[in-house]
Amino acid sequence: MAAICRDCAARVDTGPGEAPPARCPDCSSPRLLAHPELHDLTIAHMDCDAFYASVEKRDRPELADKPVIVGGRKRGVVAACCYIARLHGVHSAMPMFQAKKACPDAVIIPPDMAKYQKAGRHIRDLMLDTTPLVEPLSIDEAFLDLSGTERLHGGSAAETLIRLVLRIESEIGVTVSVGLSHNKFLAKLASDMEKPRGFAVIGRSETISLLSPLPVGAIWGVGKTLQAKLSRDGIKTIGQLGKSDEKELVSRYGVIGGRLAKLAIGEDHRAVNPHGNVKSVSAETTFSKDIRGPDGLAERLWPLCETVAGRLKSKGLAARTITLKLKTSRFRTLTRSHSLGIPTQLAEVLYQTSYPLLKKAADGTDFRLIGIGASQFANLADADLPDLLDENITNYAKIEHAMDSVREKFGTPAIKKGRSLLRG
Repeated sequence: MAAICRDCAARVDTGPGEAPPARCPDCSSPRLLAHPELHDLTIAHMDCDAFYASVEKRDRPELADKPVIVGGRKRGVVAACCYIARLHGVHSAMPMFQAKKACPDAVIIPPDMAKYQKAGRHIRDLMLDTTPLVEPLSIDEAFLDLSGTERLHGGSAAETLIRLVLRIESEIGVTVSVGLSHNKFLAKLASDMEKPRGFAVIGRSETISLLSPLPVGAIWGVGKTLQAKLSRDGIKTIGQLGKSDEKELVSRYGVIGGRLAKLAIGEDHRAVNPHGNVKSVSAETTFSKDIRGPDGLAERLWPLCETVAGRLKSKGLAARTITLKLKTSRFRTLTRSHSLGIPTQLAEVLYQTSYPLLKKAADGTDFRLIGIGASQFANLADADLPDLLDENITNYAKIEHAMDSVREKFGTPAIKKGRSLLRG
């Protein structure tokens, strides 16, 4: 059984069938990490523990054993809280008056974003010293791919990660929880299993047995709306989801159904993308001659909607806010935005949302540029769900997914909507 000491990073290998010792032979620490596949896995998710509160406790050691809440003193919500405060029922995004009621002895500290960002950048630099394949998710968490770094760092990914964690604790003064597995979905799941200061491993051989009893809400991206819908359909555990027919899932839930079918059996082929922290996706075009009327502008808008939708799909993103951009002949830029109740990645929804904005803005002014943008990204699992107020959503999704399948097989020009054909 392969094992590593989490306090001194010593490698502790035993013979076949032998259990690791109770303590590290080098430093006597009981914190040994042992797993049969420990040295074979390379995809990690690292997440700082109660980051804002941890930074505050680092700077004020007298608060070490006290509940700490970071947020507005009188109004607002909890930005972060330490694990002691969590034992009292406090959690992020809780209204501050409720947090004070739940934990009246808490020390409340106003946020210092400059300080947190400085610590976050330092952590990111240490990650990048370890591997160039770092995909940030927020100021205090990221995916890492350590494939091929064994020779560089003189050890397996697990050994390198433990040394990295110890370095973060020593140099920055905050603790980190790590999940190590064979793909991003499982690494993210593992990192939440032993917080705080945890290090959990999910190997290939145990993937199905570990996933099966978990609720479907444990799948990253399954929000409350989709979880409730799955529950109404009799699917409450990942094991039940994994036994469901993939075609039936796609028929019921659209493109997310296919993704759920794969994740339920532990399949996730997404690569760790260093450029994955995207805040918006957009496309624009400048005309050779100014355009005035809404019809002419709409003809240029549709291809841009298809471009943005394609980028959203390729990145696995869904957007709540759609922004129309127009630039006049005198180089004045106009932007108009609309927020959706249900996030989307469909070109048709982008078009139907932005066209009324365009029609209102096209007041006879000459325009030289048009653009469309998508932002405020939400869980992909909540994207383009059936809407009682707009029955067209389901049809839009079916048509567009069918077109995507044809294009994937025969190329983008193979199929188009009628509005793609510009009038002479």
